Amino acid sequence: MMRSMLLAALMGTALPMMALAQTADELKNDDKTPGDVLTYGMGYSQHRFSPLTQINRQTVKRLVPAWSYSLADNRGLEGQALVKDGVVFLTDHEKTVAVDALTGREIWKTMVEYPPETTRVVCCGIVNRGAALFDGKLYRTTLDANVIALDAKTGKEVWRTKSSDPKDGYSMTVAPLVANGVVIAGVAGAEYGIRGYLEGFDAQTGKSLWRTYTIPAKGEPGSETWPGDTWKQGGGSTWVTGSTPISISSTGAPAIRLRGIRSTARATTSTPTPCWRFSPRPARWSGTSR
Repeated sequence: MMRSMLLAALMGTALPMMALAQTADELKNDDKTPGDVLTYGMGYSQHRFSPLTQINRQTVKRLVPAWSYSLADNRGLEGQALVKDGVVFLTDHEKTVAVDALTGREIWKTMVEYPPETTRVVCCGIVNRGAALFDGKLYRTTLDANVIALDAKTGKEVWRTKSSDPKDGYSMTVAPLVANGVVIAGVAGAEYGIRGYLEGFDAQTGKSLWRTYTIPAKGEPGSETWPGDTWKQGGGSTWVTGSTPISISSTGAPAIRLRGIRSTARATTSTPTPCWRFSPRPARWSGTSR
């Protein structure tokens, strides 16, 4: 029974590494395809909901471990797993691994190296929150503020782009989001006086396409609320992956509205100059900023 339930949960994914290309439509419809998990939050809306019914209130008591795999990390694990074609992709702060979903066999493992002093500017956990998949590549961030692309079949590095310098207080733990061929990633480091931002990278080459800051510079809308030069160290970290609404304009360019900051940023992925729309509202925080 357990074997049949496991097979049902992974229906259509029993042949790992056979077809790992992901299209923009697959990502957009991730919440409608429960046989895989291609995006952080199981869809751009991040509802984390599956319509599968074989595991329910009556059958859940029959679940037992089928296999286990250890990342051998005593720092902490916060990354969401992705699943595609029978392969589970996992991340932590120092490695990325691909595991056979049916057997737990390690397919490949790629280590992440960063200067040891990097951890001095990571305030709230030496972690990584997950990866993104698109067009046969896996995208992730690193603690020393790099965005990297790996070949999803082999784990070999395809490109690496340095976004910021940890010496300036920046780090990256966010799970990237891919929209319209753009890899979108944010930063952590508000405790160290950074100026938070989102940055978009070309999914094929790693070229930086645009950067939009969460704290307006002098002369920008909203800058009058930041006296003197406080905007330069205003914080505004973006370490949580963006969610809905994803809107498609007439030109086919998705736009992403950020949640959880005083101002709402709408970043059009096809242009290097994002559009800002400010909607001040009371801040409601339930935890510490990172």
